[in-house]
Amino acid sequence: MLRVRGRILLGPDPDQVRDELWVVDGKVTFSRPVGAGLDVQTVEGWVLPGLVDAHCHVGLGARGPVDAETAEKQALTDRDAGTLLIRDAGAPTDTRWVDDREDLPRIIRAGRHIARTKRYIRDFAHEIEPDELVGYVRQEARRGDGWVKLVGDWIDREVGDLGPCWPLEAVRAAISAAHEEGARVTAHCFAENSLADLVEAGIDCIEHATGLTEETIPLFAERGVAIVPTLVNILTFPDIAAQGEARFPAYADHMRRLYERRYATVAAAYEAGIPVFVGTDAGGSLAHGLAGEEVGELVRAGLPPLAAISAATWSAREWLGRPGIEEGASADLVVYGADPRDDVRVLTDPQAVVLRGRVR
Repeated sequence: MLRVRGRILLGPDPDQVRDELWVVDGKVTFSRPVGAGLDVQTVEGWVLPGLVDAHCHVGLGARGPVDAETAEKQALTDRDAGTLLIRDAGAPTDTRWVDDREDLPRIIRAGRHIARTKRYIRDFAHEIEPDELVGYVRQEARRGDGWVKLVGDWIDREVGDLGPCWPLEAVRAAISAAHEEGARVTAHCFAENSLADLVEAGIDCIEHATGLTEETIPLFAERGVAIVPTLVNILTFPDIAAQGEARFPAYADHMRRLYERRYATVAAAYEAGIPVFVGTDAGGSLAHGLAGEEVGELVRAGLPPLAAISAATWSAREWLGRPGIEEGASADLVVYGADPRDDVRVLTDPQAVVLRGRVR
């Protein structure tokens, strides 16, 4: 049995605080268990729901699929950093075996990326043409856990810059099909010119969203389309630009401009009321375990610390339909040595991680 003491932050409201909870059979209870001779372990500190990484690729490496041993290491790295709920925004490997492991984070899957032919990283995605999009979306909606991941834009080698991957009618039909299957749709988008069509087509979320402008921000806000900025990934844009400079100078310049206004873009989105959530884009070439760093990046972009914390905890869990710290919920908690509301850098150094009721 586990006793958790200190300041237990149930939500962003200052009144949503408890001093103690108990874990019985892996579940949270606020009622003290009755019984003599109980074997009790105690942890103490500032307590949050397990962090959420809403853009994380368990089972994906720099060259595509990875083996189960590597995927396990990825998941353990996330867990030890306090990330206990992952929205896996596209993976080419079957990670269902993770669900049978009590010591690994919970994963909400989006199936495999769906991209236009030769318009994404090799071996990451299904690469198809627009007339195949609806069929593949239905397939991945059935394989996933309520999400589908599209590649909305990528470098178009014929024009030497980022360009949309899908015609409006194709993506409209595909998103409608996903919704019929009970799945939401998100899309990788760096550039400006893919966004309006995707929102018009009914998309639910955009990853990265560096191309948001004063024209599209109101549209996102009106439709309630969420963004997952992945600012720790956007930090790589200068290197990506340098790699493409010789062959595609317009693309390189575009990537640098998107990078330079990244904080202003996220700040404007937040101020307009667009839902913003924490995601790192771990996997591929980016390390796992960076959700705490992403919270810090959101604060640098201008989000209030409490809003940035919520983007990785309370509001993120509500958005994904998963409980936080509440009576009867699975005890998935992170314990810190200081109040993260005073300094979000605390989130990079958990003192204890409790997953499914056990200290890991």
